[in-house]
Amino acid sequence: METGFFASATAVRQRTILRNTYLWMVVGLTLTAAVAWWAANTPAVIQAIFGRGMLPFLVLMGAEFALVLFLSRRIMTMSVPAAVGGFALYSVLNGLTLSMVFLAYTRSTIFDAFLVAALMFGVMAFWATVTKRDLSGWGHFLGMAVVGLLITSVLGLFIPSLVNNMLFSAAGVVLFTVLTAYDTQAIKKMSDSLGNQVGEEDYVRLSIMGALKLYLDFINMFLFLLRFFGRRN
Repeated sequence: METGFFASATAVRQRTILRNTYLWMVVGLTLTAAVAWWAANTPAVIQAIFGRGMLPFLVLMGAEFALVLFLSRRIMTMSVPAAVGGFALYSVLNGLTLSMVFLAYTRSTIFDAFLVAALMFGVMAFWATVTKRDLSGWGHFLGMAVVGLLITSVLGLFIPSLVNNMLFSAAGVVLFTVLTAYDTQAIKKMSDSLGNQVGEEDYVRLSIMGALKLYLDFINMFLFLLRFFGRRN
């Protein structure tokens, strides 16, 4: 058992990894919001993404999907600048695709959905760090639920009634709310197990890896909440 100075150093490192995970997440969300706002207010960009059929938008979505898979699998073997650049690039690409939100919904709807998402995220993240309940057993079921939601979303392109209903929106909000707690606790456990043994480069990589997970949870929760508020332009 560690005591004295070593216990204090470990505690500081644990808090720092968690804090930096949230800091990187905020950086990513801020970059995404800025790019989305800029794109939505730049006619040439909107024309390039949405004015030539679905192909440009689908290409962006495909690039996002490929990049997030690559980062999820390779981030721990990448250089720190490459990891930071990859996370920033993903945030920018997501901002371009999310520019449609500013075109489809009123500003008040976007603000309300963002505020509710932030409150729900904060509550679940806090609960996950203080609860004594082990959430690791939920991973298999959450993974299956995400796959099911993705399949339903794809089918919804051909059968709109599958996704244009409150039940689908509710399922998405609940799923990513629970995922927020699951991922937060997983990051905390990672911090607990690694302690102060992490070098500075791995420390940054782990922070970005955790930020990417929480970033995705928040963005998806926000998008599903938009369906509930539903006031379109």
